[in-house]
Amino acid sequence: MAEKFSPMAALVGRIFIAVIFLNSGYGKIMGFAGTQKYMESHGLPLVSILLVSAIFAEIAGGLSLVLGVYTRLGALALLLFMIPTTLIFHTDFTQRIQVIHFLKNLAIMGGILAFMAMGDGGLGYDSWRKRG
Repeated sequence: MAEKFSPMAALVGRIFIAVIFLNSGYGKIMGFAGTQKYMESHGLPLVSILLVSAIFAEIAGGLSLVLGVYTRLGALALLLFMIPTTLIFHTDFTQRIQVIHFLKNLAIMGGILAFMAMGDGGLGYDSWRKRG
């Protein structure tokens, strides 16, 4: 018999994953020019648009997870951000650090998929709205 997951564990898990994205989005804002140059070095077109889009996805998706607001949609946005990011920036498997980043991103994507499946887990705006 499957046990019901703990809503508090889901909340803490959402916060832990969100911190990664909120920190990364903030870092991109504070180091905009450096991040832009790094992205350009990978041959990406329209870097300014992609960078602003990445910042928006990370901040909005991170806040969505923390607050449990449109959790599944926020998780989907983060997943759609993570897939190309991982494939573009972390596939040089000759560098051990890139292997670590690639595997870390796979683990994060696993957590994101779990939140896509269960939503806010019972403690968040989505659940509160359903009860109200």
